[in-house]
Amino acid sequence: VQLQASGGGLVQAGGSLRLSCAASGRTFSSYVVGWFRQAPGKERELVAAISRLAGTTYYTDPVKGRFTISRDNAKNTVYLQMNSLKPEDTAVYYCAARGSDYYRLSSSEYDYWGQGTLVTVSS
Repeated sequence: VQLQASGGGLVQAGGSLRLSCAASGRTFSSYVVGWFRQAPGKERELVAAISRLAGTTYYTDPVKGRFTISRDNAKNTVYLQMNSLKPEDTAVYYCAARGSDYYRLSSSEYDYWGQGTLVTVSS
């Protein structure tokens, strides 16, 4: 499966962005999808994940209540709605897919990756 992430940009603190991860290739609904982010000098971390049929979601603590992950399997797309953005959310955001119905925190557990989209939150 090929993934294409988009929607990043520059936003002021308190603002919102919606990231999209469009997939092509194999049956998208067969994959758990996660959004990772990597800030300069930091490790890549899982921000949110969603199960194949959207029955289960995961959020890292710093984004709970501010970010929402969703998916539309008919459109082969996963979204990450990011509200109340903070400067510490600044990072390159990547979507990744895993051929399972269980998310994993480690980036090494994901089989396919999008190219990344930069999110910059100014104070």
